[in-house]
Amino acid sequence: MEPAQEAEEPPGSPALPAEEPQGGQPAGAPPADGPLPAAAGRGRRGAGPKGLPGRAARGRGRRTPGRRGGEEGGRAARRPRVTVDSSKAKTSLEALKISLRQLHWREYPFGRRLPCDIYWHGVSFHDNNIFSGQVNKFPGMTEMVRKVTLSRAVRTMQDLFPLEYNFYPRSWILPEELPLFVDEIRMMKDSDPSWKPTFIVKPDGGCQGDGIYLIKDPSDIRQTGSIQSRPAVVQEYICKPLLVDKLKFDIRLYVLLKSLEPLEIYIAKDGLSRFCTEPYQEPTLKNLHQVFMHLTNYSLNIHSGNFIHSDNVNTGSKRTFSSILCRLSSRGADVKKLWSDIISLVIKTIIALTPELKVYYQSDIPAGKPGPTCFQILGFDILLMKNLKPMLLEVNANPSMRIEHEQELSPGVFENVPSPVDEEVKVAVIRDTLRLMDPQNKKRKDIQCQTSEHVSEANEDLLDIGPADGPERETTRTLEPELPSLCLKQVFPKYAKQFNYLRLVDRVAALFIRFLGVKGTTKLGPTGFRTFIRNCKLSNSNFSMACVDILYIDITRRRNGMGIDHKESGMCLQAFVEAFFCLAQKKYKSLPLHQQVTLLVDFCEYQLAVLDEKRRAVCHADGPHLTPAAHPSLLGRSASASKLSDYRNHR
Repeated sequence: MEPAQEAEEPPGSPALPAEEPQGGQPAGAPPADGPLPAAAGRGRRGAGPKGLPGRAARGRGRRTPGRRGGEEGGRAARRPRVTVDSSKAKTSLEALKISLRQLHWREYPFGRRLPCDIYWHGVSFHDNNIFSGQVNKFPGMTEMVRKVTLSRAVRTMQDLFPLEYNFYPRSWILPEELPLFVDEIRMMKDSDPSWKPTFIVKPDGGCQGDGIYLIKDPSDIRQTGSIQSRPAVVQEYICKPLLVDKLKFDIRLYVLLKSLEPLEIYIAKDGLSRFCTEPYQEPTLKNLHQVFMHLTNYSLNIHSGNFIHSDNVNTGSKRTFSSILCRLSSRGADVKKLWSDIISLVIKTIIALTPELKVYYQSDIPAGKPGPTCFQILGFDILLMKNLKPMLLEVNANPSMRIEHEQELSPGVFENVPSPVDEEVKVAVIRDTLRLMDPQNKKRKDIQCQTSEHVSEANEDLLDIGPADGPERETTRTLEPELPSLCLKQVFPKYAKQFNYLRLVDRVAALFIRFLGVKGTTKLGPTGFRTFIRNCKLSNSNFSMACVDILYIDITRRRNGMGIDHKESGMCLQAFVEAFFCLAQKKYKSLPLHQQVTLLVDFCEYQLAVLDEKRRAVCHADGPHLTPAAHPSLLGRSASASKLSDYRNHR
């Protein structure tokens, strides 16, 4: 991306669309999602002007020479409509229906015998057995963003890059880390008697605020029988959040994970701000249990008598994020820096999640077997501190896409009432996700993807979420002139150059997947682990194969004892990463952990590249001679050889 060509935005409105929408919308608001112009509604196949039959319209088009634009429009109108199976959409159904009407796509609300282009699931990848097309869920995503699993993934990255991952509160996993939590808090209190922390306990599988509570001391943890069967995460509570109208609030941002390989991430330019319903005070023993003051969950605060349903995006208990940004900008806050920090947080979090997601993906959709491609909308819950530093609260695999809320008409009688704030944000996110995933534009998207690889070479210090530019914007205008510009902005691979160095665990996961052996499994057996050690030449006189077996048994037994996954025996990816870190520390002493791991990954990749070339040489001994250009593995070996040379020079 060339910064000089980036469109300048008014301060405080990073969520502005690329083009000024018609109808006098206020600055900073995303395009309206109301009915499309009447001309768009007449875009059905063969429809001519003023409702004339399609045959007559096409006849006039042939008799009139030089009307190339009209003929191209006719061809575009006659292309097959994209088909969407919405039979499993559940709570997102109404927003999805509006989006499909705006796109003029064909919906199958009860399913279809023939394959559809897109399957829209409400909960899980496994809602349907799908062998083609695209599905809006990744296998394993629900498991990956559970509070315990997310905390483990982020902690791994914090071990490697502590400064880059300081946006996630310090966490302990219960019940296995309860003694550690007690000891660490006691030591910190002894060293600083004035320190009076607050902690928040979150059940692993909880949602909508269920089971969350605050404590002042480790002894306050509710040690019931359920803590063994229902693990939890305890985190440092953020006591100094940013307040608006004296109320605490959080931000729900929508993130599209468009692809795992290659990694492609989009962020919505607008989101929702969910407010508490009682004025905030720092936690004390007296107010610790006032959930309407401390917890921002919409599903909790809606039951408060102070909850305000508003048709205005700038007021009420649920507002647009862009309205908050405009307010902050009017106070002199640097909202561009804030957006940059949020984009960085999102990309780093996705990078922490992708290694294990790839393990799940190869298990459900093995290479070489038929299966759908996947994409998914994630809900990032972010809290702004008083100094505008964004902190990650959690990631939702199935963010609510409801665009209505319940209103009590009389005692015990409720009615679903449209929510303009929800509709404005959520319909745009679903509609533009579908536009990006349009299978009929795949060839065009491939060209854009190649373009974005060049764009990713941009070296910008401040990440931006301004208007779309370049081929993406021009193509959208050409093919969909009646629709607003995309509300989703690509942030990866656009900013890949700034974050690729963090993708270290991705490379470790690639080694893990290579030695899994049996397709469809997610755990490495002892034979696979020994093969990994042998092929990478990691055993020696100081580290025998007997030591390898002890390492495998020790880590695997401890991980299985944590109750992470008993469905199949063996070493999971997290256990393999722990073993890999241990090997790196043995092999390269007196270096920071991320350098040790980088050197060991380089070493393993080189050894495997040499091994692969030897095997191919045996297979092709009697075959034609292959030049490096015709044999990608030789090029890979050259790259690995240069890595090994760097590693030797470093040593």
